[in-house]
Amino acid sequence: MECRQKRSTRNIFKKNKEKIIAESNRNGPKFIGLLGGKLVDVDTEKCACTFEFDIGKDYCHSIDIVQGGFVTAMLDAAMSHAMFLHDPDIVGLSSLEIKTTYLEPTRAGKLRVEGWSIKEGYKIVFMEGHVYNEDNVLTATASTVSKISRAPRE
Repeated sequence: MECRQKRSTRNIFKKNKEKIIAESNRNGPKFIGLLGGKLVDVDTEKCACTFEFDIGKDYCHSIDIVQGGFVTAMLDAAMSHAMFLHDPDIVGLSSLEIKTTYLEPTRAGKLRVEGWSIKEGYKIVFMEGHVYNEDNVLTATASTVSKISRAPRE
């Protein structure tokens, strides 16, 4: 499903994809960097983005299994960034519900985390995300419902 987006905004995002990624990595939340994360792709047409994380064992239990809260944080970051990068009028997203399903152990190392919107309204958005390990095995999924806060209209 395609996200709603102003036609003029679509063209700006397409032309500046690399700039958007660089700016997001430079100005994004610090916890993403603490988890070894960086935005590597964004698709504003599909309202989706992809992060890569390089998780150290400091964030693990049972030797090398990433603690579930960190897995959820990575998924939440990817899902919410898909919306922030899609619509510049969005100034905040508040999770109303988030569900994470652990399919396999998510182990320390390089991870690919994808997030996207599945249904967007003016005040509410439904999103999903996936975590893949270095072998491209799906280790966790998430779904969330978030309240959208927008910049005041002038």
